[in-house]
Amino acid sequence: MTQVPGVLPDKAITALFSTGALRSETPLDPDQIQPASLDLRLSDIAYRVRASFLPGAGRSVADMLQEPEIELHRLEIPERGAVLETGCVYLVPLQERLRLPAGVSGRANPKSSTGRIDVFTRVVTNKSKAFDKIPTGYAGPLWLEISPRTFPILVRPGDRLAQLRLRVGKPDPVQEKTVSIDLRAPNGAPIGWRAKRHGGLIDLRKLAGHEVAAFWEPLYARADRLVLDPEAFYILASCESVKVAANRAAEMAPIAPELGEFRAHYAGFFDPGFGTNSGGSRAVLEVRSRDVPFILEHGQPVAKLVYEPMCRRPAQLYGHVRSNYQGQGLKLSKHFAAP
Repeated sequence: MTQVPGVLPDKAITALFSTGALRSETPLDPDQIQPASLDLRLSDIAYRVRASFLPGAGRSVADMLQEPEIELHRLEIPERGAVLETGCVYLVPLQERLRLPAGVSGRANPKSSTGRIDVFTRVVTNKSKAFDKIPTGYAGPLWLEISPRTFPILVRPGDRLAQLRLRVGKPDPVQEKTVSIDLRAPNGAPIGWRAKRHGGLIDLRKLAGHEVAAFWEPLYARADRLVLDPEAFYILASCESVKVAANRAAEMAPIAPELGEFRAHYAGFFDPGFGTNSGGSRAVLEVRSRDVPFILEHGQPVAKLVYEPMCRRPAQLYGHVRSNYQGQGLKLSKHFAAP
């Protein structure tokens, strides 16, 4: 394997499966390997837990689940699906396992569609002291913590809520870009969407099959300002177009405390080729204010985009295969028909 520091591209991820560094309980889906990431799939059981936790040194996730004060009950996930309720925390073993070679580490993130329906996810490993971070040389299973915040979700085995990016060495960021909020829209179009608290169940396999009006309230421009209600969930868009070159990958910092007491992004990976279509693509932001109402103004910085090098150019760039978000403006998740 190349020792050039950087993010591993699709062909290198495929090679790790052939060597056994990556393994899966079932054959891979045709589109599971992305230009610079691997989608992770749910297995057929979920553990409802009392609270989120990290195992810490010397302990496995399975050991922690044996403690009666942690596991509340087990939920089978049949092919017809199971409902994960809002306000609950679940742990689901993933179908993919790792046996990473020395020098290769990983970082996980929710997929874009997961963040846009306000489902909070984090990958947990054995002996972990931090969420979503897989240390170099890690060997063992992967678990996904899932907590639906606004809408209950119907999940099935094989559903993909999170993705994994692998790195060789410790590549230094090559660029940082500040992203600002767009609170203007032409011709009376919405500037954003606010989630309704009781919108109903979202079936993760039902693409473009949910009624927007049942789940979302449109927001309109008003003096270039928007007052965020505490703990309400918003879908907004950036002023700037985001472009990721073929030899770069990018990640959105989930929160920058110096920019305000709110979170601006849950799902943070941008693959090589994102936004390089002729019209460009804006960043869609999943926003939640913390504790108090917060005023956003048009053009206000809300997040940071960090670019890092790829080890090699991917065989396929984002958008060259089926993509839901290439060329996007303000856009809800793929589960909703165009409003």
